[in-house]
Amino acid sequence: MKPWLATLLLACAAVAHAQEHTAQQTKVDIERHRAMASAHEAAAKCLESGKGEETCRKELQAACKNLAIGKYCGMKHAH
Repeated sequence: MKPWLATLLLACAAVAHAQEHTAQQTKVDIERHRAMASAHEAAAKCLESGKGEETCRKELQAACKNLAIGKYCGMKHAH
């Protein structure tokens, strides 16, 4: 095997390994996804109750503080 090819293969393996999550990181990701889903479900129920978009958006933002990126808890849809 050519030395440059071996180096390239080792570099690719290192990158692939670095991108994998540990079991603990995966567990934290799962918990975050469930928390975001719960926050979005609460926002949907809030809207169904007739509280109004502004109130429900503020509740969603409070529920998602330090949980997801952006002010829409990691999800923004068009309308």
